[in-house]
Amino acid sequence: MGRATITQVATRAGVSIASASRALNGQIASAETVAKVRQAAAELGYVADATAQSLKRGRTFQLAYAVADIGNPVYVEMMTAIQQVIAASGYRLILSSTGDASSSVDVVRDLSRGYVDGLIISPLRVTDHLLTALAAVPVPVVVLGRVPEDAGFDTVRADSLTAMRQVVDHLVECSHQHLAFINGPVDTTPGAFRRDGFAGALAAHPAIRAESVAAADFTINAGYEAAIPLLNRDDRPQAIIAANDLIGVGVLRAAEDLGLSVPRDLAVTGIDNTELASVVRPGLTSVDMGAAERGRVAAELLLARIAEPDRAAHTVAVAPQLVVRGSTRSEAAGHPTVRAAVVDNERVAG
Repeated sequence: MGRATITQVATRAGVSIASASRALNGQIASAETVAKVRQAAAELGYVADATAQSLKRGRTFQLAYAVADIGNPVYVEMMTAIQQVIAASGYRLILSSTGDASSSVDVVRDLSRGYVDGLIISPLRVTDHLLTALAAVPVPVVVLGRVPEDAGFDTVRADSLTAMRQVVDHLVECSHQHLAFINGPVDTTPGAFRRDGFAGALAAHPAIRAESVAAADFTINAGYEAAIPLLNRDDRPQAIIAANDLIGVGVLRAAEDLGLSVPRDLAVTGIDNTELASVVRPGLTSVDMGAAERGRVAAELLLARIAEPDRAAHTVAVAPQLVVRGSTRSEAAGHPTVRAAVVDNERVAG
């Protein structure tokens, strides 16, 4: 038996094809007609042709989420939150890996060729070339990250400056006088703002000895490779701040390989508070940057932009929250996570 058609549904319900179509598409129709049409559709096993509906409405009912590294747990957490929001509005999510800055432009251009109704992008590097490509996209765009204020995009930002201040203050409270910061590449948005945040946090503690190095990437292996030279020295730091949890796990591995006990011989902190931070041993003290909240807000901004294309651009900042675990204070294992707060239109860096 072939697939049921709208004509067959209309015939069984005893209404016109136009009335059946209105009833199934949520348009104006009497309650009696809607009930009869839906019953007929259920009896026949009628399924609407999504392609035809998309062409008719001028929409694909697909939204894209473009990130640099789809394996990074932060992006996965954001993606899950985005998916939950848009699914409730009848949209599907397409995930795309952008890679480096030049690849980001290619992905943006491809996604703008009628494949999607909107784009959420979390670029590691914001270049003039990328901003030009985003401005030319004919569908709404929301940026997870920081772009120039006059770019005109809805944006959702983390606050790296406050995050770094929280973690530096915590380590100083733990009586550490020699800190090292292992950053990711400083030509990336998170790398630049976390570098600036570290410098700003140290200004409040002029007696603290501090140094910083840049890992090759925001990965476990890069964190390990950057940590080994620091920890092999006679004057090794008392605490290491990692620019994200992946680098932090690399530092924990390096400490273990060198026979150092965490936190007795070395304190370690991360940033992002991913699930990884809670499952490693000792648990990794980290700053919750509100990844799920950022994803949720980005999805809501995109849906609002689709519904109202001419609305003013919004900037939403998500506040960080330090989560203390056993990598800095052994008695702090199991400290509860505090949900990050959201401040709409607050101008923060990060």
